[in-house]
Amino acid sequence: MATSQERQYGTTPPISTTMPTPAEVAANDALIAELKRQNNFEGAEETERRKTTLQHIQKITTEFVKHVSKIKNLSQPSIDAAGGKIFTFGSYRLGVYGPGSDIDTLVVVPKHVTREDFFEHFPPILGRMAPPGAIEEMTPVPDAFVPIIKLEFSGISIDLIFARLALSSVSPSLTLKDTSILRGLEERDMRSLNGTRVTDEILDLVPQQKTFRTALRGIKLWAQRRAIYANVMGFPGGVAWAMMVARVCQLYPRATGSVVIGKFFRIMRQWKWPQPVLLKSIEDGPLQVRVWNPKIYNGDKYHLMPIITPAYPSMCATHNITISTKKIIEREWDRAGDITDEIWRGKAQWKDLFSKHTFFTSDYKYYLSINAASRAKDAQHVWSGLVESKIRLLVQNLENEPSISVARPFNKGFSRVHHCKNESQVDAVIASDLKYQAKDVGTETTDSINDPKHGAAASGDADAIVISNGNAQHSTNGQETLNMYTTTYYVGIELSSGMAGDHSMSQRSSRYADGTKRLDISYQTKEFKELCQSWQNFNPELNALHISHLRSYDLPSDVFSPGESRPEKPKKKIGNKKRNFDASGIEVRGSNILLRLAGDFSRKLSTYRRATGECKA
Repeated sequence: MATSQERQYGTTPPISTTMPTPAEVAANDALIAELKRQNNFEGAEETERRKTTLQHIQKITTEFVKHVSKIKNLSQPSIDAAGGKIFTFGSYRLGVYGPGSDIDTLVVVPKHVTREDFFEHFPPILGRMAPPGAIEEMTPVPDAFVPIIKLEFSGISIDLIFARLALSSVSPSLTLKDTSILRGLEERDMRSLNGTRVTDEILDLVPQQKTFRTALRGIKLWAQRRAIYANVMGFPGGVAWAMMVARVCQLYPRATGSVVIGKFFRIMRQWKWPQPVLLKSIEDGPLQVRVWNPKIYNGDKYHLMPIITPAYPSMCATHNITISTKKIIEREWDRAGDITDEIWRGKAQWKDLFSKHTFFTSDYKYYLSINAASRAKDAQHVWSGLVESKIRLLVQNLENEPSISVARPFNKGFSRVHHCKNESQVDAVIASDLKYQAKDVGTETTDSINDPKHGAAASGDADAIVISNGNAQHSTNGQETLNMYTTTYYVGIELSSGMAGDHSMSQRSSRYADGTKRLDISYQTKEFKELCQSWQNFNPELNALHISHLRSYDLPSDVFSPGESRPEKPKKKIGNKKRNFDASGIEVRGSNILLRLAGDFSRKLSTYRRATGECKA
């Protein structure tokens, strides 16, 4: 009798179909044990609470659709059949969520229910039907690229997005796999459906979901610890890392999660970029929509590390990657590959793979500090998100300077609150002075705050978000206080060999008479500032932006974790005099490298310098 042919996963045959050895199984057990020690899994009680929360959201969705159907005078049979269904996507749907993870949830409704109905009627129905005290916070962002309602429900973070199908009813048995379901949809609805469709395709295209999940948990934790997990900043996001892991699973369909991780770093490092990572052949569909194709679309030719989503219409999930971030990712793959080799030799442990990045402690001597400031908290969420969305463009401009080898953005911002007594102190805060930072409010990173308006603005939706033009917030504790809110982003600068040795300098890089080299990036910083301030909602009375150069030993203490040490300041050389600010920029001397940044950042900064005597009249 002929045996049925085993399914081939992916676009090429597997590299190996060998069954795991006892040593590989033991390594997998050790990996899972380490992931548990790293608090990567949540307890059964929290998982059960997630399931209960989703059941509540489903009941609320059904009631919401009925409510809107009644308002629109549908017949009772039509009301009863209208339905409505929720789908999950992202880390929860993939099965790689951990303590505190949010649940990405899609609300799918029939054609007579509009997005306006969703934002008008869903929140009050949610508040009415939720258990008492279950709704701790709710923030609708209706004008985002993918409109969203963000809420805390019984201690679980929920991101609700909306999609309307061209159907008269949405039954409980509905699936989103069939491409025909996309017919007649608006672009925003198609984008909303994309998350669930891509997630489901990934799960369907891996040989063993349990192995995939173990490996993906490890890779996600590694990428987060190494600070290379952030789509907005030019690194792969969650779905891109998932697709890369899925591709390695296809190549080793019977391997353990530990083996997949071990193979992952070498395979990705040796990948012939820009050859795309595909989980299946790109699908042609029935719609007149753009599908990733570098032969047709010129922009697709410039994707450096294309990783293509498997659901129609296929898109590149890594179009934000830059020359610098690609270099960093490849270095991290090399490092991780060496560590996993040592793990297999018994000379290292899995915890060594998950050690924290050294971005601030040892990786760079020079940094750019991009400080976004606002006088109102709500305005700062949007303004800092807008600035964050443009940092990748600053990095690309810096890469055009031959004297810069790498411009690496850190993958999150540092948000601080400052209490000022007068405008001079406000000026100092804008200029990145932390002297007036609030003692009663700690520094938080943008990912831990996870503000929905900041996230929407960082994703490119700042123009659509309405913010208050209010004045500075005041608090009275015996005297008036001017609150200032800042979010600071850091870019590590690695100089090319031309700056480190005696190679010739670029057109904007030159050498002073005393032998000190100068790197002039005033054009790039000035252009970035103008780009951010060209935002249609920019208000100079409310928002400010300051860019400065920092040496590693001048980094603020709150960017370091407990146990980390700030780099030490090198001893001064005799005769090495400090240069002053001049009319055209800031000149900073250090280690025989001079960085010159754009001048005239703002009226307030100039005022601050005059007041503090930092520049000569």
